[in-house]
Amino acid sequence: MAAKEKTLEDLFHETLKDIYFAEKKILTALPKLAKAANSDDLRAAFEKHATETEAQVGRLEDVFELIDKPAKGKTCPAILGLIEEGQEVMKDFKDSDALDAGLLAGAQAVEHYEISRYGTLIAWAEQMGLDDAARLLKQNLAEEEKTDQSLTKLAETAVNYQAAA
Repeated sequence: MAAKEKTLEDLFHETLKDIYFAEKKILTALPKLAKAANSDDLRAAFEKHATETEAQVGRLEDVFELIDKPAKGKTCPAILGLIEEGQEVMKDFKDSDALDAGLLAGAQAVEHYEISRYGTLIAWAEQMGLDDAARLLKQNLAEEEKTDQSLTKLAETAVNYQAAA
């Protein structure tokens, strides 16, 4: 018996499971990043993004419902690697003025991963006519892009200067 040919719908579902896993892992990492940060502004940014991430997880659960699939994650080695890098920075730079710059850089690497995933999922959802799913995913993408921009501004106006001092 021949194996069923994989479709764009299958790829969409697999990638949705990937980002769902990633967002749930990020939810557990953000409080640790906030606790480790020296800068009050960086701590506040991590705390704010944790609240946004909770809403993003909810939207992803809505997307699963729209495609009539259970909300279930699939291990994402990329996000595990990025989180591990962040843990190394926390350990290796614990008492350093460069700690916040390293935490912020790691957070931006995560944001860029999420931005790429959401962009792809939106394109596929639109291709498949999943307009409601695309709308929900666009909300997540907009929040990720805004967080990335906020982190860039924080790096350029404060954190990198403190690290270089």
